[in-house]
Amino acid sequence: MLEKLFQGVKEFQQEDFEKHRKLFESLYNNQDPHTLFIGCCDSRVVPSMITKTAPGELFIIRNIANIVPPYKETEEFVSTIAAIEYALHKINIKNIVICGHSNCGGCEALYLEEEKTKDIPNVKKWLELAGEVKKRVSKIVPANDIRARDWMTEQLNVVLQIEHLLTYPGVKKRVKEGSLNILGWHYIIQTGEIYNYSFEKRKFELLRENDIK
Repeated sequence: MLEKLFQGVKEFQQEDFEKHRKLFESLYNNQDPHTLFIGCCDSRVVPSMITKTAPGELFIIRNIANIVPPYKETEEFVSTIAAIEYALHKINIKNIVICGHSNCGGCEALYLEEEKTKDIPNVKKWLELAGEVKKRVSKIVPANDIRARDWMTEQLNVVLQIEHLLTYPGVKKRVKEGSLNILGWHYIIQTGEIYNYSFEKRKFELLRENDIK
């Protein structure tokens, strides 16, 4: 595996970097990404591939289950909150995408028995930020329908994180002004499909080619 990584670096330097040398040189002293992409750590989710964006276009935050902690000022070390704050006030991004995905291990872990979470105490604590999702899903989906439960959990988790995002003063202000767009996506790994959350209809709708202009 190490050989694969080193070979990848070599090929990047010889091929991709040379092909885009002017772009990388232009990014040396400055970045001006248009979108903050908040996604899961999952290795199968590749933001730049999904959106066909180049280096410098996306400011990316990744964590387990694409979670956005509610805003707070604190003396603690809060990576996700700090990154969102920086994107808003120092980079002045124009869009925020919260992207969940199919077969999400973080969402699935919400339903694990106590015994199966003993060796991941920090993950368990982190997922408390999505605990409300489990309550909402239980009111909609029968407990024995695991497939529907997982699908609904992944989507309602995105909705909950949008709600958390709107607790950030800078986000709320700019959305109200119309200078910031928020998108909620559910990415289906096995098909490449993306479902986009409609704030008007309060549901996810499949993004089709004719819908994208």
